[in-house]
Amino acid sequence: MISKHFFLSKSSNAYLLAPREKLNFYDAQSIILPKEITAPDVWQMIVSNPLSIMKLAFRVRDKISSCFGVKPIKGFSGQWPDNLQVGDQLDFFLVEHLSPNVLTLTARDKHLDVMTCITTDKTKLTITSSVKTHNLFGRIYMLPVANAHRLIVRSDLKRLKHKMIKDQSPLA
Repeated sequence: MISKHFFLSKSSNAYLLAPREKLNFYDAQSIILPKEITAPDVWQMIVSNPLSIMKLAFRVRDKISSCFGVKPIKGFSGQWPDNLQVGDQLDFFLVEHLSPNVLTLTARDKHLDVMTCITTDKTKLTITSSVKTHNLFGRIYMLPVANAHRLIVRSDLKRLKHKMIKDQSPLA
């Protein structure tokens, strides 16, 4: 389903929207988890328990963006289809690639294209995000979003690791 994609590197399964040097935003963060997990399970765990501030962040984003004709995304619902497939929607993202070790999600509009690629390799988890902007609004939009995105992903990775450790605990 991915019509145009690029691999991060020859040794990586992560997809990018364009060659890295042509991206307007790139972020890749990794963590070692206490046990193996699939890429789809990572996404499901993260969106089923988002940071509490995310609801407010999405409301503010939707309110400001609506002034520029951008459709609301309304955040993460935590909904998960019984039989996830390429071409399905996960909230505002389109599933473009799906395997146990790779989940690639995109959101595209006239202002920018976003790709988030979750990859797992044994216990190593990496979340790679790439963005191509198409106009001034897309570039301005990414100014606050770029820094916030990095902090949110870092927090999500730490929270996921702590949850997995807690779930493994005999006291859990």
